[in-house]
Order: sequence, then C-alpha cells, then structure tokens
Amino acid sequence: MPNYLINDKNKYYSLYREIRSDILRGKFKEGERLPSKRALAGELGVSVITVQLAYDQLLAEGYIRSKERSGYFVEPVTAYVPAPVTVNAKRKPDKELCAPPQTQTDLTRGSAPVNMFPFSVWARLMRGVLSDCGEHLLERVPCNGDSQLRAAIANELYRNRGIDADSENIVIGGGAEHLYGVIVQLLGRDRLFAVENPGYGRISSTYNLNGAKCIPVTVRERGMDLTELKKSRADAAHVSPSHQFPTGAVMPVSERTQMIEWAADGKIIIEDDYDSEFRLTGKPLQSMYSLCPDRVIYMNTFSKSLAPSMRMGYMVLPDYLAKRYKELFGQSANIVPLFEQKTLAAMIDGGHFERHVARLRNHYREVRRLLLETLTKITGCEVLDTGSGLHVLARFPAAGGDGNIKAEAEKRGVKLKCLTDYLLAPVQGMENYAVINYSSLTADTLKNFNCN
Repeated sequence: MPNYLINDKNKYYSLYREIRSDILRGKFKEGERLPSKRALAGELGVSVITVQLAYDQLLAEGYIRSKERSGYFVEPVTAYVPAPVTVNAKRKPDKELCAPPQTQTDLTRGSAPVNMFPFSVWARLMRGVLSDCGEHLLERVPCNGDSQLRAAIANELYRNRGIDADSENIVIGGGAEHLYGVIVQLLGRDRLFAVENPGYGRISSTYNLNGAKCIPVTVRERGMDLTELKKSRADAAHVSPSHQFPTGAVMPVSERTQMIEWAADGKIIIEDDYDSEFRLTGKPLQSMYSLCPDRVIYMNTFSKSLAPSMRMGYMVLPDYLAKRYKELFGQSANIVPLFEQKTLAAMIDGGHFERHVARLRNHYREVRRLLLETLTKITGCEVLDTGSGLHVLARFPAAGGDGNIKAEAEKRGVKLKCLTDYLLAPVQGMENYAVINYSSLTADTLKNFNCN
C-alpha cells in the first residue's frame, strides 16, 4: 500500500497528484488495479469521499478506467516531463472577473449575465491606473504586450493551471481571432492546419482568411480522431482537449500523449483552453502545454470570464516561436490599448479577477443543476455532460431530425443550434443532438421555464 503525504488544506487534490505521479513514473503499471477506496482511505487516515474525488479526477483525465464491481485500473500512459521554465514574476494570489451581453432564452451565445460583471471594481481600477500611470499610458506598447499584464498572467497560470510560463513567452492579442492570424504568420501559410469537426467555425474561417489551408478531422468521444489526424498530413492541430466545443469531448491523457508524439519533427499543437476556468466538478484538467511545452502553443481569452467585447486574449509560445515572434513583430506595437492592459493586470494582481471567477463558478453550478433538472423533465431527452465548460449536449433519439428539435424549441421561445450546425464536413451519427449553451441563463429563467 503506498505511503502518501496528504496536504490537509486540499486532501483529495494532493492524493490525486501523488497517484498521478506514481502512474507517470511507472510505479503503477498499465492494467494494474488501484487499491480499493475503503482500503486506501483506511491506510491514509482520510475519508472514502476524499479517495473517491481523487479517483474521479484521475478518471476524468484518462489516467485510469473504471470497471463495474472490479475497481479502478491504470490506463496506458506515456510520461512527459515538462521542460523547466523560469517564471520571472513574483507569484501573487487571487483574481476576480466579470460578465458580458444579455439574452433570455438564446442558447447559442457564450456570454455571462451582464449583471455579474464587476463594474464598480473595474471603474475603480481604471481610475487608479489613470492616477498611477498618467502620461505613460500614451507610450508605445511592446509588441508582445505590457510586461505587468504578462507577469500577472504568468502568475495566474501557475496558480490555477499548473503552467510554468516565462512571461517573455506570453503574447497579448486582441482576442482569439487576432491570435489565430498571428499563429499563421508564425508558422507559415504553407502549413496545413487540422481543425476539429464539428467545431467552432471561426477557427477555420480565420485561418483561411489569413491564407492558411485547413482540413477537418472528426471529433469522437475521446477528442480529435488521432488515426484520422495522422492520415491528414497536417502540420498543425488546433484542439480543445479539456472541453471540446460543441461535442463536450474531453481528451484522456493517453490520447494527449499520443498527439504529442505525433507533433514531433516540426509539427505543432495549438491548445485552445477557451473555458478552462469553468470546470464545475473537480480541478481543471492538466494542460497539454504542461506535458510538452516545446510542441504546444497554449492560448486562452478573457471572453468567457470577462466579456467578448473586451477583445483581449493571450498565448504562451514555445521558446523557438517566442524568438521568431520578436523577429517578425519586434518593430510593431501591440494592438491592445495599454490602458486596458494595465487595468486587467491590476485586476489580476489585486485578487479581484480570481474572486470574480469563483463567484461565476458558483453561479454556473446552480444554473447547471437547474438546467439538468429541467432537461430530465423533457420526455425522450438524454443529457451528455462532462462537468466542464458552459454547455451540454441533449440527445433526442426520437426527434426525427434536427429541424424538428429546433422547431419544438422555437415554440417554447428558445433559440438553439444542433451538433450538425457546427459540422465543417459531413459526419454520420451527429443528428438529433441539441447544443445547450447555458452561460447566459439565470436561475430565475430556468425556474420559470415551461417544459410542457
């Protein structure tokens, strides 16, 4: 029986990390059965619930599998040790965040209720930035963004995503689409980009707009189909491994490591972590960037946590691409206004951003609970939910087509899209799935919703 050191402040997560470490180092072999929950709890002096939560996190990330009445068994995993990277900034705590536009029963948009945006905090921070920075706000912004914001993001990534990112490798951009264009220029227009199918259409359209070619690769239950990817001859793969949109697929660690192996010989993975702040059960899943920083571009935006209208995002580049970025863009100014960058940095450094995200999570947990409760009342509805992100799939096997699903929703004053609306190329078996984006919903809306 293993002898683990358990942190009293976060017992299940420290136990999860100890077991994960043993799996990656080969102490637990492929196919080996883990200790039973009750036996391990008794040995370590913790509750069975603590062990259950640790096993659930390992199960969600694909390190183990569950067999009914048999227990938990180790999945095949290739160990990748993250390259040591120095974080230049001091690590500071906390953060808080905000909200975007307004819809009532529009289930196609990804914006938080506008009343959850911390307007008073943002206004106070803006006044502080004006007072402290003054004429400095009129100066040219470095090509990769303000150093204070890059340092704040590096600290935030270390605290909340376990990513050791050198702030010099972080690039601030004017939202995701701007960063996609920068990636094309960094990698070259002759690269073939594999994109998820079904997927977020603006990814491929933006790559195409910038002169790159895209090839759709089918998303299965375990994420992007690796066999199809290898046959595609793509040079880059744009994926959302922690919570794919719109299928909700979560890529297990075995598939992640296989994709990293694929990305040898100059290939690159673009890890789009677009809603990682909103994993509502357990901790955020380990990023692909942490597994292999030299083969992954990590990117995220503040659209989900703050507001889409702010048009602010960032990416973390491998060392060689960070060097190339400065060679290409070193003489250019960053397009995001310094005033906004300084205000966001103050929000992160002051702990406001983190507290706001925590408040949003609590809000969305209640909305999700009520949504799942509402969906179960609809005859013939099967819900597919991974506990990540801000959307779920609802399957209506007897609906007779996506047109019928949307027509029935419209009768109830609900606008939604189906899985087939996000297909870039035909894929069989995608019919009769409704995509329920609940980020703009409120508890009151759901309590008053009529399922009949």
